[in-house]
Amino acid sequence: MTAPTRFTVTESSDSLWRVTFRNPPINLIDPRMMIELKALLSRIEANDKLAVVVFDSSDPDYFLAHYDLDPNPDDLAAVPEGPTGFHPWLDILVRLSKVPAVTISSIRGRARGAGSEFALATDIRFASDAAVLAQMEVGFAAIPGGGPASRLPGLVGRGRSFEILLGGMDYDGRLAERYGYVNRCLPDAELDAFVDSFARRVSNFDLQALADIKHHINKATLPDDKDFPPQMDAFWRAVSRPALQSISTQLFERGLQQAGDVEKNLAAWVGRIAPSAPAQDADS
Repeated sequence: MTAPTRFTVTESSDSLWRVTFRNPPINLIDPRMMIELKALLSRIEANDKLAVVVFDSSDPDYFLAHYDLDPNPDDLAAVPEGPTGFHPWLDILVRLSKVPAVTISSIRGRARGAGSEFALATDIRFASDAAVLAQMEVGFAAIPGGGPASRLPGLVGRGRSFEILLGGMDYDGRLAERYGYVNRCLPDAELDAFVDSFARRVSNFDLQALADIKHHINKATLPDDKDFPPQMDAFWRAVSRPALQSISTQLFERGLQQAGDVEKNLAAWVGRIAPSAPAQDADS
């Protein structure tokens, strides 16, 4: 695997790895990150000694901001489908949820949109009280494409799934814990030590026992893979509609995908940006 540019991999031991996202300015999930995540997943899938993988971020403000809404078309075309045959992002999420190793998201800062989808695809989510999670796609006139409509109900229940997906609001770490969006919320200063201690403890247990536990929990809790592609298809249909294009254009004009107020308060911004009215003919 060529050294990744969007994250670092620290092999603390044969059984414990830490993947730290580092893609300035706001840890966007761009085509290069997807290519590198696919290569990382192949390494994880092929490793018969690895027990635990922790995902965190070097940026205290952003775990993973969201999917890149303005990718280079050539870069996007270069992302391979992967073994599932699904859209490249779905391929990453489905494979991530099924790797034999235990996967842990250590969330500090913002995890919105696809960033939230990534966290939901990991086995365990620990959050700082400075974390922010959201599925804000409804504010862009879209459905989330990465499957939270299938993953969230089993975690937070039907009503709260509607609240999260229809409201498009931010959930801080404490509220996310109450809802079941994350396993637990810790004071920011305690997050790293707690996650490290938990990950090291689990990584020392028998690999077969860990794999068996994960297999049977997955069997009881993971959505059927066939549920995901229709959601991604609906997302891409939304991308082509004037409403999403209008909202995105207005937000890019105000600083979307740059470090600043729009990204820090994106849920609030999408709540007050409306699609521009279509132009009227002069004779109308």
